[in-house]
Amino acid sequence: RSLMQLTRTLRRLQPDIVHTHMAKAGVTGRLAAVMARVPVRVHTFHGHLLNGYFGSFKRLLVVIAEKFLGFFTHELLAVGDKVRQDLLNAGIGTKDKFGLMPPGLAIGVLPDRQDSRNALTLPANSLHCAFIGRVTQIKRPDRFLDVVSEIKKRGVILDFFIAGDGELLDVCRERIKREDLPVTILGWQSDIERVLSSADMLVLTSDNEGTPLSLIQAGMAGLPVVTTNVGSVPEVVLDGVTGIVTGLDVQEIADALEKLVNDKVLRTKLGAAAQEFTLSNFGVKRLVHDHEELYKKLLSSRAKS
Repeated sequence: RSLMQLTRTLRRLQPDIVHTHMAKAGVTGRLAAVMARVPVRVHTFHGHLLNGYFGSFKRLLVVIAEKFLGFFTHELLAVGDKVRQDLLNAGIGTKDKFGLMPPGLAIGVLPDRQDSRNALTLPANSLHCAFIGRVTQIKRPDRFLDVVSEIKKRGVILDFFIAGDGELLDVCRERIKREDLPVTILGWQSDIERVLSSADMLVLTSDNEGTPLSLIQAGMAGLPVVTTNVGSVPEVVLDGVTGIVTGLDVQEIADALEKLVNDKVLRTKLGAAAQEFTLSNFGVKRLVHDHEELYKKLLSSRAKS
C-alpha cells in the first residue's frame, strides 16, 4: 500500500529528484521513483544493516536488495567513509556513484546546568557521564553497565544517566537496582539541550555505528566523549584531540573515563576542541550547501544526456 501510494503521489507531483533516507524508506521510495519515472534518484545510507543486526541469510537478502536498488539510483551517499567502504566491500554501489554526505546538525542554546539537573532530578554537584541513544543490543547497554560497575569498583566518583528508550531498558533498570549502580534512567527526552547541559562527558559503547549523531551533538555542546572505535566514529571524534577513542574492552573504556574524571584541564581542552571541530564540519549550513551543489550537478548531467 505504501509503495502504490508513493507512486501515485510522485506521478502527481512530478518531482525532478527523489532523495531517500534509511533502509525501508530507501526501498519503497526508490521503487516508487522508478515506477513514477522520476528523472533523478538519490539515496543516503546513514549506516547499514550488514553487521550486528541479522543472521547470514537475512544479511544476504539485504545485500541483494541494495545491489538491485543501486542500479536504479543515480547517486549513493554515505554519512561517513567507513560506512561507504563497508557497503562497497559488500558489492553495493560503485566508487564513481558513491559520495560522502556527513550529517549537518544544530543545537539550541544550552540552559543553565544546575537548572537542567534540577529539572531531571540529577545530583547537582557531582560529575555526570551521559549515555544517549536507543537502549538496544547494537548499542551494548550491557557493556555500558559493565563499565559503570568497573568504575564503581575502582572507587571513582562519577554518576551516570541514560537518556533514551528501547527494548533493553527494563533489563538495565533491573541490573542497576540489583547491583546498586550509580545510574539514573531518564528515559526518552525531547529536550536534548537540557540533557547535554546536565552532562560533563558522554560515553558510547556500541558494537556498530554509522555516524553517531549523539557524538556530534555532544561535541557541539563542548563535551568530551569516550567512544568505541566502530563505524565512522573516528571521523567524528579525533582521538586525543576532541575525545578518547577506545577498543571494545570494558577496562579500556573505564580507563578513559577515569582519566577524564581525574583531569579537569583535559576535559575542558577536549570539549573546546570538540565544539570547534563539530560546528565547522557538521553544521547545517554545510549540509545545505553540499545538497544544493549535488542536486545542481545531477540535474545538469541529466540535461546534457
